[in-house]
Amino acid sequence: MGFMKEFKDFAVRGNVMDLAIGVIIGGAFNKIVTALVDSIIMPIIGMIIGDTEKFATLTVGGIKIGVLIQATLDFVIIAFVLFLLLKAMNRMKAKTPEAPAGPSKTELLLEEIRDSLKK
Repeated sequence: MGFMKEFKDFAVRGNVMDLAIGVIIGGAFNKIVTALVDSIIMPIIGMIIGDTEKFATLTVGGIKIGVLIQATLDFVIIAFVLFLLLKAMNRMKAKTPEAPAGPSKTELLLEEIRDSLKK
């Protein structure tokens, strides 16, 4: 019973749930980026190099270099968007300064004693 309780505590901890949500959103975002690269960017590059039919069939010496270029573009776009996202999150964290802590009850009491002694 102890093992199951520890596992439950681990599985429902906030960080694990945040990670799971991030992985799911990342997978969905990957599909969007793949569609963008396959449907828009690669046909434009294909028109530039003269292969408007299918960019993925581009080969150099029997090596399918078109597939490698598509995967590289997918990675670069995802990495760039994640960089921008993290940069924005760090900027938001920097803008929220901590509120200065007021004097404690002990300090207030000591100040009152000091003031009364001055009189």
